[in-house]
Amino acid sequence: MASKKILNPFEPILKKLPAPFRNRSFLVLAAFFFIMVFVDRHNVITQYRLQKAVDHLKSDKVFYEKKIKETKQERLDFEKNQEKYAREKYFVKKPKEEVFVIEEY
Repeated sequence: MASKKILNPFEPILKKLPAPFRNRSFLVLAAFFFIMVFVDRHNVITQYRLQKAVDHLKSDKVFYEKKIKETKQERLDFEKNQEKYAREKYFVKKPKEEVFVIEEY
């Protein structure tokens, strides 16, 4: 009896591939990297978006810290010049005092 050789229909294609692409370990490793980079929940695109959001939040933090500093300075100035502010804006006067409003054109 002649032994029958099982023919693999993909054998000619596999022989044309370079040796690393025929290695099972390489294929498993390539599949793992593909899944981690493109399919996984924490893929590269998601990480990029998250980093962009973090950068935006950091810039917002710097902006609001600057605004807080300016507002604190304005509050200190207002506390020092509270009487002057009230007299100029709301025409507040002390008892037994007359206020004259002079408008300039």
